[in-house]
Amino acid sequence: MSRTVLYAVIAVLAVVVGVLAYQAYERDQNTMQIEVGPKGIKVDPPG
Repeated sequence: MSRTVLYAVIAVLAVVVGVLAYQAYERDQNTMQIEVGPKGIKVDPPG
């Protein structure tokens, strides 16, 4: 396999990993978070 093909495969994999990480980040930002602590219950709405 030539170096150009190897670099192209690595670049495509890096882009795919970046897109999947961004989607996971966005999904995490759009969820409701409920925390229970010593001061009571804190609810963070999505967005």
